[in-house]
Amino acid sequence: MAVTTIRKTTAEKTAATLTETVRQGFTWEGARAMLDGLPGGALNIAYEAVDRHVVAGKGGETALLWLGKDGRRRPISYDELARQTARFANVLASAGLRRGDRVFVLSDRVPELYIAALGTLKAGLVFTPLFSAFGPDPIRMRMEIGEATALVTDAGTYRRKIAAWRDRIASLRLVLILGDEAPEGCVALGPALASASDRFEVAPTQPEDPALIHFTSGTTGQPKGAVHVHGAVVMHAETGRYALELTPGTRYWCTADPGWVTGTSYGIIAPLVNRVTMIVDEADFDLERWYSILQREKVEVWYTAPTAIRMMMRAGKAAATGHDFSALRFMASVGEPLNPEAVVWSNEVFGRPFHDNWWQTETGGIMIANTRAMDIRPGSMGRPLPGVEAGIVQREGEGLRASRDGEIGELALRPGWPSMMRAYLHEEARYKKCFVGGWYLTGDLALRDADGYYWFVGRADDLIKSSGHLIGPFEVESALLEHPAVAEAAAIGIPDETAGEVVKAYVALKPGVEPSEELEREIRGLARKKLGPAVAPRAIVFRKTLPKTRSGKIMRRLLKARELGLPEGDISTLESDET
Repeated sequence: MAVTTIRKTTAEKTAATLTETVRQGFTWEGARAMLDGLPGGALNIAYEAVDRHVVAGKGGETALLWLGKDGRRRPISYDELARQTARFANVLASAGLRRGDRVFVLSDRVPELYIAALGTLKAGLVFTPLFSAFGPDPIRMRMEIGEATALVTDAGTYRRKIAAWRDRIASLRLVLILGDEAPEGCVALGPALASASDRFEVAPTQPEDPALIHFTSGTTGQPKGAVHVHGAVVMHAETGRYALELTPGTRYWCTADPGWVTGTSYGIIAPLVNRVTMIVDEADFDLERWYSILQREKVEVWYTAPTAIRMMMRAGKAAATGHDFSALRFMASVGEPLNPEAVVWSNEVFGRPFHDNWWQTETGGIMIANTRAMDIRPGSMGRPLPGVEAGIVQREGEGLRASRDGEIGELALRPGWPSMMRAYLHEEARYKKCFVGGWYLTGDLALRDADGYYWFVGRADDLIKSSGHLIGPFEVESALLEHPAVAEAAAIGIPDETAGEVVKAYVALKPGVEPSEELEREIRGLARKKLGPAVAPRAIVFRKTLPKTRSGKIMRRLLKARELGLPEGDISTLESDET
C-alpha cells in the first residue's frame, strides 16, 4: 500500500508515554495495580477518578475548568468535586435509590452533569448519559429499555420532551431538575445538593459490577444498551495515558459531549483518573471560540472529531493565523475515520498531525491508535494498543479464517480487555452473536498492512455515522411512519463533506396521497420534532414503493448503491422495486 508517512523525530518518540519497552512489558494485572482500589478487591470508577487524588494530597489541583457559553469561567478542584459528588450521592440515597439503580442524565455540558455522573458512580448506581439534542421518542425508548430509576435534566427539557410520557416509565421514581426550582412532581437539584452532606462513603463496588450503560443504535431494531462495569476504569486509565498522552497536570480538552461514549470515557473518566485539568466548554462549535480556547487555556492535549476538523479545514488556514498553538503537544481524533487530507492539513496548520484512533461503544475504550511514538500513515487507524489483540477475519460457514495482509475482512478483537461490554440489555442472543470462534466481531470492515497498521474500509451493515453519532435507520423510519401519509420508509447515510454522512430518507405514501414539497417539509418537520436535528433526515425522496426482499425486508443497501452509483450486488431476493 503506497502511503505518505509523517515521520516523528527521535525526540518526539522518546518523549512518548508508550515506548516499545512499555509495550513489551505490559499486562492487565500490572495496569490494575497502578490504581488504588478499595478494601476487599473493590474498585469504583468515581473513587479512582476523584477521591484517591484527594487522599493523596492533590485535592487542591484543578480537576475541571468549565467555560460557560456566556463567558463565565469556573474552575473546580478535586477537593470540590469530591464534596459535590458526595452531596449528589447522598441526594440519591435519601431518595431511596440503591446499588444497581439506573440514573439517566439529559443535560447540556454544565458542571452538574459531571457531578451527577461521578456522584452516581460513587453511590454504586449505574450512569447512563443521553444526548441533549435527542427528541422525545429517542429519550423515551432508551429510558424504557434501560428501566430508568432516576433522571437528571433541566426544566425546559422536561416540559418539552418528557412530561407528556413520564408516567409510561414505570421504573422512574425520581426526576431531579437543574437549578433552584422544579415543575410539580420533580425535585430541584440546587436546594437538594445544598442540604445534603458533603461526606459519603464510596460504594465498594466490585470490578464486574455494572457502572455504565451506553446506547448504540442497531440497523434492524431498537437501540442497544451496552453494559460496562467498574473494571473498565483500568482500560480508561491506560488508554488515556498511552493513546492520549494524559499525565498529571496536563491541560486537556475533549470536545465530545458526554451524551456519547467518547464524552464519558475520555471526557470524564480517563482524564480525571490520570489527574489532568479537564477543559469543558458549554457552547457548541464555533471556530473562533475554539481557536481562542486552545490559545487562552494553553491546551496541551486535544481530542476532537473529524467533523470539527473538516469544518476547520473549510474555513482555511488563514482562520488559524494569529493564534498561538504552541502549548499543543498532542492531538487526536475520534468518531469516524479521519481522511488523510485532514492529517496532512493539521500538520501544516498546528505543527503536528491529528492522531486517528479506533474503538466502539461496545469496546468501551480505545483499541487501535496512532500513538505519539509512531510514524503516522495518514488514513490509517494505527496499531493495536498494549493488551489488545486484533485481527482481520473472513466468515466462512460457521467459522472464521484469518485474512492475509492487505485483504479486506472484518475487524475482530480477542475478548478479555477490561472495558469490553458485558451485555446488551435484554438481548442475550444478540450479544452472543457478536462472538465467533474466540473473537469479538466488530461489524467493521478493515485491512492490515504488512507493518501492522490497520485501515478502516466501511461498516458491514447499514449503520449511519454522522458527525461521530451512530444513527440506526430503524429509529428514523419509525418516526417517519408516524406521519399519517407515510406507508413505508427507509433511511440511509449519504456522504457529506462536513458530517461524514447525513441521513437521507425514502418514503412511499399511502394510496390517494400525492407527493408535494409542502408534504416533504411537513414530514421532515415531524422527524426533527421526534428525533432532534442530529438524527432527523436532511432530505426525503418520494417513491411509489421501496425495494424489498420476498420476506418483506427493505433493502437499504440497494438504495444506497443506487444513490452513490455503486454496484448493486446480489438482488436475487428482490421482490418489489417500483419507483
